[in-house]
Amino acid sequence: MRPRIGQAALRLLSAAGAEVLVPMEQSCCGQPNYNGGDENGARALARKLLREFDGCDHIVMPSGSCAGTVRVHYPALFAGTAEQDAIQSLAARTHELTEFLVDIAGFDAPPGRFDGTVTYHDSCSGLRELGIQRQPRALLARLPGAHLVEMAQAEQCCGFGGAFAVKYGELSTHIADAKCQNIATTGADAIAAGDLGCLLNIEGRLRRRGDHKTQVLHIAELLAGTEATWK
Repeated sequence: MRPRIGQAALRLLSAAGAEVLVPMEQSCCGQPNYNGGDENGARALARKLLREFDGCDHIVMPSGSCAGTVRVHYPALFAGTAEQDAIQSLAARTHELTEFLVDIAGFDAPPGRFDGTVTYHDSCSGLRELGIQRQPRALLARLPGAHLVEMAQAEQCCGFGGAFAVKYGELSTHIADAKCQNIATTGADAIAAGDLGCLLNIEGRLRRRGDHKTQVLHIAELLAGTEATWK
C-alpha cells in the first residue's frame, strides 16, 4: 500500500550499520489467515517465511502486527510439532523496526528531519503484544526539528483491528472519531504510528472529517526523512 515505508526502513537499518537483505520472494506473514481462523494457511506462510529468512541474524519488520504475529503467534501455531524449535528460533530473532533500532542496534541518530510537531499513536499489536512504546518516542526525541506532543489516550485503539473494521463498521467509526478528535486537540502537524493498518484507518477518517492538512506518516518515514515528510 505504501512502498516508501519499506524504503525508509532500509535507509534506517543501513544508517544503523546493518547489512540488509531483502528476499524478493517474500509475501504475507499469514496474520490475516490466523485472525480469520485459517490456521493451516497461516502455517504454510510461516514455513515460507522461515525458509526465506533462514540464516539471517535478525528479521526486522516495520509493523508491530506482523512482528507480533511471528513472535507471539507462530510459536503457538507450531507447539508440539517437529518444526517447533525452528519456529521458536525465528520468533526470537524477529523485531519491530523501532525496537531493533533502539534495543539491538543502539541507534540514536535518525538521518531525517521534520520541522514541526508530531503526535504518536501506539498501535495495538505493537504495544500489547510486543511492549513497543518507549522506543519510537526515544527516536522521535532525537529527530532534528521535531517536537513530540502526546495526545490523550495515545494507547487506545484506532478502530481498525483488521476484519473488525469490516464486521463492525459503525463501532469502528466511533472509535476512529475519538482518535481523530484526540489528534486534532494536540494541533500537531503530523500523526505517526508503527502500523500501516492504523495509518490507513486514521488517515481515511481524518480526511472524511474534513482534515486535509494533518500529515499521516509511518514513523520510519519521519525518521528516515523521505519525501513524504517534505512540505
